[in-house]
Amino acid sequence: MEHKERAEAIYRIIGPKDNIIEPYNCMTRLRFRVKEESFTTKELEMIDGVKGINKSGDEWQLIFGPGTAAKVTAELKALLAAIPAKEATSPAADAAKSTPSVAALAGRAGFGNGKELHEAIRRRNSTPGRDVLKKISHIFVPIIPAFIACGLITGLVNIFVKADPSLTTYPTVQLLAIAGNAAFWGLNLFVGVQAADEFGGTPILGGVMAAVISHPGLSSVTLFDTSLMPGRGGIIAVLLIAFFAATLEKRLHRIVPDMFDLFLTPLLVVVISTAVAIGICQPAGAVLSEAIGTAATTAIDSGGAVTGFVLGGTFLPMVMVGIHQGLTPIHAELLNRYGVTILLPVLAMAGAGQVGAAFAVYGKTKNNTLKKTILSALPVGFMGIGEPLIYGVTLPLGKPFIGACIGGAFGGAVQAAYGIGAAAIGISGLPLAAATTNLSVYVAGLLTAYATGFVATWLIGFTDPPESEV
Repeated sequence: MEHKERAEAIYRIIGPKDNIIEPYNCMTRLRFRVKEESFTTKELEMIDGVKGINKSGDEWQLIFGPGTAAKVTAELKALLAAIPAKEATSPAADAAKSTPSVAALAGRAGFGNGKELHEAIRRRNSTPGRDVLKKISHIFVPIIPAFIACGLITGLVNIFVKADPSLTTYPTVQLLAIAGNAAFWGLNLFVGVQAADEFGGTPILGGVMAAVISHPGLSSVTLFDTSLMPGRGGIIAVLLIAFFAATLEKRLHRIVPDMFDLFLTPLLVVVISTAVAIGICQPAGAVLSEAIGTAATTAIDSGGAVTGFVLGGTFLPMVMVGIHQGLTPIHAELLNRYGVTILLPVLAMAGAGQVGAAFAVYGKTKNNTLKKTILSALPVGFMGIGEPLIYGVTLPLGKPFIGACIGGAFGGAVQAAYGIGAAAIGISGLPLAAATTNLSVYVAGLLTAYATGFVATWLIGFTDPPESEV
């Protein structure tokens, strides 16, 4: 299937238009909510290219893999935009609607109406924790390509410079070093723009407030006998002030007369938010960011291999339920503070454990369909994309998933024992090697995860499924 055909197939299953709520994507998944679930997981799984299905609360997640997820989402959004608001439903949809839903029945029983009951169920499933993770994903996912590009450039430049220090005098290498640092130099601004947009404010005002916090001119200002510090509080301070500014802006739009709204509202937002940023958000952000940095570094430094074992062994379940996106701002803050994140190499070992487990399954299974599934998912598995192997191989078989977690645990122990850091986020597996602080040790950890994932799965074993069950 082409991406457009996949989007059309999805629409035929989850439509009509007014049934689909907020489709968007992360790096590997198309995510959406619906008003009425008149379809089954099996129907979605039959779509070509869907490597797995996950449901978190009332949010559906179709796993396509990197690149494909974004393109299918774009086609689905384009399809929805082209359909009139009052679209004629298909005969299948009409038939489905002719059968009273639980919500409709509840409405007849006196609760209210079906829509109200559905909204109540949605609110119940939409826990604060899930809502926070969703917003974090929306803020940081668009920035991840910049992290990947700049992190890889930085990593490769560092490798070449270590091999030949004289390269630092070459203008080309100097320009590449600047390019590699660009994402991190402008990180606060990018996060400010994205966060304000996600919180319902004007994106550029979020960028302005991030610039206020980061402005080098702050170092020349003394307030209450204290010299101000540019960038204090890091990413956390930016998120706090972006939330405040967006909330303030929305309230001002409601109370400022229309004839003054265009110039008075942004003026008040910037002036008031600047005071709040310096007086509250920067100090609070500094405390929180310091706590995050200290907790991460102390856990790795003091716990060493044991901490890496635990983190590497438990990361796959986090990926499985989609809450790994909540770690993105932690990685970003570590990059902002130290130039590397020491968590990512540890967590990346979970995907390597999956690869080892998949090889063991391939060696043991007699099921040709399962072998084909493994061969199609292994290439992206080496690239650090674990969902196809999770949902297509290890999780359905049960025990191999445990073997994969064991592989991730041992690989994570190696990375943590040597304190390996990464100058990029958003990538994993083999591609991350170029962005790490010690390429040879990182690769040794990968090989450890591959090997232990293979051995653990081989020893634990699994029930080989009949050809018809795969």
